[in-house]
Amino acid sequence: MEFFRIRRDIPFMRYALMFNAISMITFVIAVVSLATKGLHLGVDFTGGTVMEVSYSQPADLNKIRDSMAKLGFAEASVQNFGTTRDVLIRLPVKQGVTSARLSENVLAELKAIDGSVVLKRTEFVGPQVGKELFDSGALALLFVSIGIVLYLWLRFEWKFGVSAIIANLHDVVIILGFFSIFQWEFSLPVLAAVLAILGYSVNESVVVMDRIRENFRNRRFRTMPVPQIIDNAITATMSRTIITHFSTQLMVCSMLIFGGETLHYFALALTIGICFGIYSSVFVGSPLLMWMGLRREDLAQVERKPADATV
Repeated sequence: MEFFRIRRDIPFMRYALMFNAISMITFVIAVVSLATKGLHLGVDFTGGTVMEVSYSQPADLNKIRDSMAKLGFAEASVQNFGTTRDVLIRLPVKQGVTSARLSENVLAELKAIDGSVVLKRTEFVGPQVGKELFDSGALALLFVSIGIVLYLWLRFEWKFGVSAIIANLHDVVIILGFFSIFQWEFSLPVLAAVLAILGYSVNESVVVMDRIRENFRNRRFRTMPVPQIIDNAITATMSRTIITHFSTQLMVCSMLIFGGETLHYFALALTIGICFGIYSSVFVGSPLLMWMGLRREDLAQVERKPADATV
């Protein structure tokens, strides 16, 4: 489906070197931040206490956060859970204090503000469980990456697989870099968003690469230089890209604005990933094909002459 069509090819590859340099600088900044500052891991990974409390009226989250700060938990996560009267509180591990004792102290502090508060549940996540979750998430990311390379290698050609995985891992590292630089909380929902973006970026890369492959096989482009073939493929998919990404980004921005603190970082990771997913498909993955020397011989179908029936 196309609402509009771009008649003239946009010379994306003319600016490939400049955008590759920008990508490299951004990538290096993200890697340096991850190596020096690391990620601000949430309770899901570091371990801690999760409490769900309920009020008879809409809860004042700011007052609850102030109460947690008084108890020494300035970085406690406080958010609505389901309704405005239900609150989910995530507290990190505190040395020398058991989970039961901690929940009693928190409930006593909350009752001092509002006597209608009721403790609905308390869960403790041990550091060992958090470490296992982090390791499992890293393995999931690794196996997904390997699967993407194999899929694109079998469907297209090895150069497509290499360029696609570099472009998609570029998106993942950039997202992690944002969370490291600004020290946003990295939790299980954020990890799910990163894995979702990896699949989302692959879809965009496959669309562009499939059009590049068809252009190489099309006789109409036989005399056209490789950069122009890639420019034509990207331009031909621009209408689909704009419609798809605009619709997706509209939904994600709605979650970001109206989803509350529960969905904030999940939607934020998706927002960053979708923007860089478009960028990497055009200015990272496609130029890499050109730099790796993609040729018609790599993709052109071999024309077989029919066997001579005469003896």
